[in-house]
Amino acid sequence: MSPIRDELDLHRLTVDEALPRLDEFLHAAFRSGLYRVWIVHGKGSGILRQEVGRYLSTHPLVISYALADRDRGGIGATQVELSDWQ
Repeated sequence: MSPIRDELDLHRLTVDEALPRLDEFLHAAFRSGLYRVWIVHGKGSGILRQEVGRYLSTHPLVISYALADRDRGGIGATQVELSDWQ
């Protein structure tokens, strides 16, 4: 099994396809000891970005999230801080 990356690319997926992948990724990142990850949702119409944000706002492993810095995708990506308790 390859090590988990710190970035998940969801753009071009539907919300129904993206959210289960996002959940799996967050849990895998947490188990691997990653505490900062990036979710690429694309710029598009903003629907996926909104739904990713809504999902992150209630996820128990997420401490905070915000749009990524410009060099990490700006409005097309979200930076997520995960809990560090195991």
